[in-house]
Amino acid sequence: MTRLLALLLACCAIFVAACGDDEEESSAPQSESTAESSGKIQRNEDNSKVQLTIGSKNFTEQKVLGEIYAQGLEAAGYNVNKDLNLGDEKTALAAVKSDEISAYPEYTGTALLSFFGKKADELPKDPQAAYEEARSGFEKDGLVAFPPTPFTSSNEVAVTQDTADELQLKTISDLKGKSQDLTLYGSPECRQRLDCLLGLQQVYGLKFAKFVPVDIAQRHEVLTSNRADVSIVFTTDPQIQREKEVLLEDDQGMFPPYNSTLVMKQETADAAGPDLEKTVELLQEQLTDENMQELNARVDLDKKDPAVVAEEYLTETGLIG
Repeated sequence: MTRLLALLLACCAIFVAACGDDEEESSAPQSESTAESSGKIQRNEDNSKVQLTIGSKNFTEQKVLGEIYAQGLEAAGYNVNKDLNLGDEKTALAAVKSDEISAYPEYTGTALLSFFGKKADELPKDPQAAYEEARSGFEKDGLVAFPPTPFTSSNEVAVTQDTADELQLKTISDLKGKSQDLTLYGSPECRQRLDCLLGLQQVYGLKFAKFVPVDIAQRHEVLTSNRADVSIVFTTDPQIQREKEVLLEDDQGMFPPYNSTLVMKQETADAAGPDLEKTVELLQEQLTDENMQELNARVDLDKKDPAVVAEEYLTETGLIG
């Protein structure tokens, strides 16, 4: 409740500062763009001629982001459908290329590793540099990657506080000489990913007693139930603080920046007009690490539907009235 209250108060302050007096706003001339200086999405009926299908991958954060984009673009007047929970990044990208969907949120680090042949130790450590490389890669495929979100949702290695204390773990390198006795849990694709099990093997030289694939939604539960000694989690997972887990420092810089970027065919973006990018920018401005953790918490821990949480974000931040 404290985190929720803090978010609400912060959002209210931002909304008041951004929007000013209601009377002044209503008397101002209406811009042709949805992105007015008020910071509030304004509907443009001309956008209804453009149909967009927003997709997402198959975990909480992606579903919340997909809903935020879908509802925000709909508020801007676009004719929007949703096709969320598609699967992994390769499935989602194939859906864009085949026009099954118009766009989906992807992470810069994931794109560089999975689509553009980068190795974990070759990835830029600077978020903007990572975005520029990913944007360039997508561009060669006729795709546009919109400017990224403020938050980064990187993979990370988590243990319980008890495990960290018992084995004196602070960094991932501290697992050297100990990992052979430990069980690692991760997503099913973790085994083949350089920012997951492969990277831990190749960059850190770690060998685990056993790797167990687990549904992304259970990666914290396996820790708290002591089935896993080590689990691959996301840095924006709300359970990290609420369940007092310890994130081991990535002291060799294996995990790259994972800021989210909306990926779309260039021809689709061109047809959607200038309101599209301006609306996306508005939707993303307040997607900070802290706010993304809170939105994820409302779904994973408070058991709210992602669509409801997305609407709360849009209204609490003043993006829609």
